[in-house]
Amino acid sequence: MHTTESSSDRAEDTAAACRTVPTGAQPAPDDTRLGELWSLLPEDSRVTSEGVLEIGGVPVTELAEQYGTPLYVYDETGLRKRIRAFVDGLAARWPNSQVLFASKSFPAVAMYRLAHEEGAGIDVAGGGELRMALAAGVAPERIHFHGNAKTDAELKMALQAGIDTIIVDNENELDRLNRLLTTPQKLLLRVIPGVDAKTHASQATGGLDSKFGLPMDQALAAIERMRSHPLMDFEGVHLHIGSQILDTKQFAEAVEKISTAGTFPTYDVGGGLGVKYTYDDDDPGIDEYLDAIVAAARRHLPSDARLLIEPGRSIVARAGVTVYAVTTVKRTGRTFVAVDGGLADQLDVALTGQRFEAVIANRVTDAWTEIAQVVGRQCESGDLLVDWAPLPPAEVGDLLVLAATGAYGYTMANNYNGALRPAVVFASGGHSRLVVRRESYEDLLALHEPISETTTAANTAAANKAASLPKEDDPHA
Repeated sequence: MHTTESSSDRAEDTAAACRTVPTGAQPAPDDTRLGELWSLLPEDSRVTSEGVLEIGGVPVTELAEQYGTPLYVYDETGLRKRIRAFVDGLAARWPNSQVLFASKSFPAVAMYRLAHEEGAGIDVAGGGELRMALAAGVAPERIHFHGNAKTDAELKMALQAGIDTIIVDNENELDRLNRLLTTPQKLLLRVIPGVDAKTHASQATGGLDSKFGLPMDQALAAIERMRSHPLMDFEGVHLHIGSQILDTKQFAEAVEKISTAGTFPTYDVGGGLGVKYTYDDDDPGIDEYLDAIVAAARRHLPSDARLLIEPGRSIVARAGVTVYAVTTVKRTGRTFVAVDGGLADQLDVALTGQRFEAVIANRVTDAWTEIAQVVGRQCESGDLLVDWAPLPPAEVGDLLVLAATGAYGYTMANNYNGALRPAVVFASGGHSRLVVRRESYEDLLALHEPISETTTAANTAAANKAASLPKEDDPHA
């Protein structure tokens, strides 16, 4: 039986998990696409002799039984290895550097702590993310604060906490800081580099029509304003061209363009490295990305400058999967496999059209002889999780796993149709630990002011009935 573990065991377990058999050595029957799927599943994945998918040494069937579904599951060893690959890889190429985890990709207190433990700083983009980072024990001097519309309250919070750097987006923000600053504060300025990233329109942020940052002419004026202010400690410039970018030449182009802003102590070239989501994707990988960034920096930036990057998706996406229970199978005009989640916990499909790949996790090695529409339970025809998914013929009660869903799933989870946000679990070395509990119906109602009591029999009966219902979505009911 796999059990939860204490924090004192985790370091040893993580080291042991690093010595496991690589996913490439796993089975790949001819009548499946399992051979391709291993490159999308977490690094520490395998299949048992019974055909059950394991993550971090724990069978998905056990995780579903213990924590319920839908469920976000992360390979903790994989997360740590990805962060170290960025931190060590950048330091080897450009010693005066820092990796900042772009926490919007997975803003969980446990993830902030893990990133901090593995040597990364933290990039936050709002008061809530700042509070979670601090709750995780991240030192304020390792936090950078982003955002194109920071409020007075958020800036006061950041200044009071003593964070390292605020990335200024616009002149109005400088007006706010002019009012609020009482001691020196490090600042970077976000500059629009004029690079139209090859990605979904909603994920492109470096073009001249972006809502983020200032164009070069306005940026130069803002830089002079900061340099002339006694409490604005201007350090350098920041850029970010977008997300899910698979062409590393675009990152190099952005570095070249940002160099034209001037000579500064610090250049933050953002994040945006894409990942492999589908069988057909070809992601460049960490080394190719770092090589492109650093080669461009050597050509265009001062040799003694501090170089910052902000990976997020490329750290967490592959390490995470989402586990669902199959609730309905219909073979009508097409085969529909409906699960107990949907766009309430996987909004990225509807938002960006991102494709994911699926597997029946309790019968991984069965022949994949059916093409199905994997759909969610939300009342939208657009609640389509996977279009034309190759699978074994699904049955009610099967466990379906979406691969490479570690980025932005938890971030954008919502209460559509009263759905409860799923739990989050880390698995490593044959153990699992709960890092975010499942939302309960009490949580759902907690923000709502109660309706005034009445004496009508109907309302009394309804109140009594509500009080008798389960307080959470019991996975064992």
